[in-house]
Amino acid sequence: MAEILSLHDAVARLVRDGDTVALEGFTHLIPHAAGQEIIRQGRKDLTLVRMTPDIVYDQLIGAGCARKLIFSWGGNPGVGSLHRFRDAVQNDWPVPLEIEEHSHAGMANRYVAGASGLPFAVLRGYTGTDLPKHTETIKQITCPFTGEQLAAVPALNPDVSIIHAQRADRAGNVQIWGLVGVQKEAVLAAKRSLVTVEEIVDELEPVPGQVILPSWVVTAVAEAPHGAHPSYAQGYYDRDNEYYEYWDSIGRKRDSFQEWLNEKVFGTGAAHGAGATKEGAK
Repeated sequence: MAEILSLHDAVARLVRDGDTVALEGFTHLIPHAAGQEIIRQGRKDLTLVRMTPDIVYDQLIGAGCARKLIFSWGGNPGVGSLHRFRDAVQNDWPVPLEIEEHSHAGMANRYVAGASGLPFAVLRGYTGTDLPKHTETIKQITCPFTGEQLAAVPALNPDVSIIHAQRADRAGNVQIWGLVGVQKEAVLAAKRSLVTVEEIVDELEPVPGQVILPSWVVTAVAEAPHGAHPSYAQGYYDRDNEYYEYWDSIGRKRDSFQEWLNEKVFGTGAAHGAGATKEGAK
C-alpha cells in the first residue's frame, strides 16, 4: 500500500544515486516540484528517462544530476532549445551527458512492455530515419508469421517513476484526468514509484475520463500543491506560458542558471520550488 510522505522524505527514500529515473507527464501534470527536490538532495549519476524532456530536465541536467538521458524529443516547448541540455552534450558541462534517442512511439511502447512484464516491444516505426544507426537499443526483427520487417525496442523498467496527479485519498489511491500520456505505464513499469498530488482528500469523487492508480501499485504519495507548475493541472491551474519564455533567459547562460539554482532551489525560495511564479523567479 502506498505511504503518504512529505516530498522531501519520499525523494530521500526512493531516489538513489545511479538510479534510472522517469519523470513523466505530457505537457500536463509534469512533476517539477519533485525534480527540484531531487536537485536539492544532490542526487548524481542518474539515467533520466522521459518522452519529452523539457525544462524540468534542463534543470536536472544543469545541476549535474544526470549522466544519461533516454528520450524521444527535447526542447522548451513553444520557445526553443534547452540550453543546459545542449551545454552538457556539446561541452560536457557540468558533467558529460550520454544520450539515447527514440521516437515517441518507441518510448511509449517501451513503457508498455515494461508495464506488461515483457522483455521488448515490437512496432512499425523508425523506417526512413537514421535513429537505428545511432541508437543501439533499436533492432530489426522479422515477424515469424508474415515475414514483415519490424522494429524492436527493449522494455523500460525504471528504478523509480515519478508523476504528478490531481488527487489522492488517504489510503494512497491516485486519481488523474485530462491529458494523460504514459504516466500510468511509467508507474506500472517501475520498481518504485512516487506520485505527487495537488491535494489529498478523504474521498475521490468521480471525474469523466479519470484514471485511478490503486494504492497497491504506488510506493509513495506526496502532497505538493502547484507541483506541476509551470505546466498545468487540469481543474487546478493553467499552463504558465510566460514562465516557459522566461526560462530561456535563465537557462541560456551558466551564470544566470546558477543564480536561479542558488536562489530558487537551494536558497530561501527553495521551499516553494517549481511553484514560484515568473515574477517570483525574478
